[in-house]
Amino acid sequence: MPHRNQTNGGRRRALLTLCLAALPLLAPTAQAQSAGGWPARPVTIILPFTPGGGTDIATRLVAQRLSQLWGQPVLVDNRPGAAGNVGLELASRAKPDGYTLVAGNVGTQSINPTLYTKLSYDPTGLVPVTEMAELPFVLVVTPKLAAKTAKDLVTLAKAQPGQLTFASSGTGGSPHLSGEIFKAATGTDMLHVPYKGGGAAMTDLMAGNVDMLFASVLETAGHVKAGKLRALAVTGKVRSPALPNVPTLAEAGIAGAESGSWVGLLAPAGTSKDIVEKIAAVVKQVVAVPEVRQQLIEQGAIPVGSTPQQFGELIATDRKRYAKIIVDNKLRAD
Repeated sequence: MPHRNQTNGGRRRALLTLCLAALPLLAPTAQAQSAGGWPARPVTIILPFTPGGGTDIATRLVAQRLSQLWGQPVLVDNRPGAAGNVGLELASRAKPDGYTLVAGNVGTQSINPTLYTKLSYDPTGLVPVTEMAELPFVLVVTPKLAAKTAKDLVTLAKAQPGQLTFASSGTGGSPHLSGEIFKAATGTDMLHVPYKGGGAAMTDLMAGNVDMLFASVLETAGHVKAGKLRALAVTGKVRSPALPNVPTLAEAGIAGAESGSWVGLLAPAGTSKDIVEKIAAVVKQVVAVPEVRQQLIEQGAIPVGSTPQQFGELIATDRKRYAKIIVDNKLRAD
C-alpha cells in the first residue's frame, strides 16, 4: 500500500496536469476579451436618431465596411428620442465588451450635457473611440434675400437689428447654436425661429418665410444646386468637397464663427483599451478607402478617422465652447 504522502503527491500532480490541459480550452474566452479575439460575434452600433440624417448615413457607410473586414455582422440599431439621450442611456448601460457601440455627434456629446439640466445617464459612462467624419454646416438664405455674400448678410443684419430671422431644427440644437455663434462673431442681432425638425425649417426657408438657416451639407446641397437656396458660406475650417465653390466663413471675412457637427463612435466605459484602439485603427482605414471616402463626401461629410485621444479632446473643446453659449443665452431643453 502506498504511503499517504505519496498518494497526496500523486493527486496533486494529477490535478496540476488537468489544469494545464484545460488552459487551451480557457484561452479563447480570455482572448475574446482582448483585441486579439475580438469580434467573435455580431457588433451593434446604437444610432440615437431616426434613419436618414447625416449621422445615420455616415455610420451605416462605415458599418458596412467594418462588417466586411471583421467577418461579423455590424448592426445599426436606431433608438431615437430626447435629442439622442435615449440611445446614449441605452449604450451607457451596455456590457463593456466592445459588442455594443454608439454613434454620437456634437449634439449628444458636447451640447446635451449642458443643455439638459437632468440626464438619465452619466456622460462619463461612455468613452471616445474615434471621430469618423466631420459634418460641416452651410449658411443658406432664401433667394428673396438681397444678400449675395456673408458680408452682405452682416451689413443687412446691422441695418435692420432684430428683423432678420434664422430658422433651426429646434432650440439648443447645433444649427441653433451655429446661429448664435454667428451672431456673437459678427455683432448682429437676429431673431431665432425654432422648428420641430430640420425638414420644416428647410421648407419654410425655401418658401421665403424665414431668411436664413444653418444646416448640414447633406440637407442643403441639392437645394443649392437646384437654385432653391443661396449658399453664402460653409462653417467648417475648409471648404466642403460637395460644394467646392462655396467659401468658408473665414474666407468670406468672418472670423471666429466656425461651427457644425461631426459623427463618431463611443463605447461603454470599461471597454478594453485594446478593443477601443483596434476599432479606431480599423475605422481610420475604412474612411480612407477611396470608394468610402467619395461616398461620405457626396453626403456632405469630410472623412477623419481620429485616435481615441483626439476624439476625446474634440468633445471636450466643443463642450466648453457650447456650454458658454448655452449659459449666456439661458437655453434649456427640459
